[in-house]
Amino acid sequence: MIKQHPLPPYLQRFFTERLVGQMHASPNTIAGYRDTFRMLLRFASSEVGKAPTKLCLDDIDSDLVGRFLVYLEDTRGSSARTRNTRLAAIRSFFKYVSHNEPQLLHHCQRILSMPQKRYVKRTIDFLTYHEAEALINAPDVSTWFGRRDRTILQLMVQTGLRVSDVLALTLKDLELGHGAVVRCLGKGRKERATPLRGDTIIALQAWLRERGGDPSDPLFVSIRGGSLSRDAIERIVRKHAARASEVCSTLKQKRISPHVLRHTAAMQLLQNGVDRIVIALWLGHESVETTQMYVHADIELKEKAMAKTKKVESQRPKGRYIADDSLLEFLETL
Repeated sequence: MIKQHPLPPYLQRFFTERLVGQMHASPNTIAGYRDTFRMLLRFASSEVGKAPTKLCLDDIDSDLVGRFLVYLEDTRGSSARTRNTRLAAIRSFFKYVSHNEPQLLHHCQRILSMPQKRYVKRTIDFLTYHEAEALINAPDVSTWFGRRDRTILQLMVQTGLRVSDVLALTLKDLELGHGAVVRCLGKGRKERATPLRGDTIIALQAWLRERGGDPSDPLFVSIRGGSLSRDAIERIVRKHAARASEVCSTLKQKRISPHVLRHTAAMQLLQNGVDRIVIALWLGHESVETTQMYVHADIELKEKAMAKTKKVESQRPKGRYIADDSLLEFLETL
């Protein structure tokens, strides 16, 4: 009789030992993996006819995973990018299993060899200098909410911090003296210090005087003193982007989210001649290749600008020999 390998103990150890104990995965990463396996277990349960607690590793093979990925796109309407993220979580689990159960290596290898789906990457959205300025100036600073929101927007545009980074900031994470920086524990639980510009320092100093509190308190809070949520930050950005579009019409053509502010910070660094390795460190990218997308976006801008310039027609000097060759003429048409 073929030995069965119950799924629950492996999955539980994967989360507790691998993700939490060894990788020190962030709460966001753990939540993403949890959601993936919650959907996979429900799908596998309906496919195999077993309760999730009765499933075995052998029940979840490459064919079932393949059907699950189709289900994500066709039934749930997931994008190719989301589909790839779910597959990455599943592959990470089966890689863990293959290391702990060598006899299941072939079973795991078939899942590990499933390819990511290629998709067309969207053009990077970011704000120009004038658009960013209009957004930062949009909040009404005569109100408490306006002063808080303006400080949040200015910090995000200048530093490129992720929403999760901003939400996790405490008062002690700011060092506003000589060599002012903001410290955060970013994606992958990597600590980094981001330099602060003079105008951002002034804005933060003013906010700290008004905010008060203990060093371990959240930097940005609601009017009642509670922590802000991701949805709250997104609402703040959308609200003031709508107001800023009244004075800066080009903002009406853009869909502005908190991540667009991160892109804006990266593009400002790039366009001011900062090396992409430094930008990668600044943004907390694991690989410089991730930063390459900003280089491509900048090149596209330059190409569009070049296309608008008037073509200068050059005339060949009289008397110069021009080869009369059909093959050369053909190449000229390509």
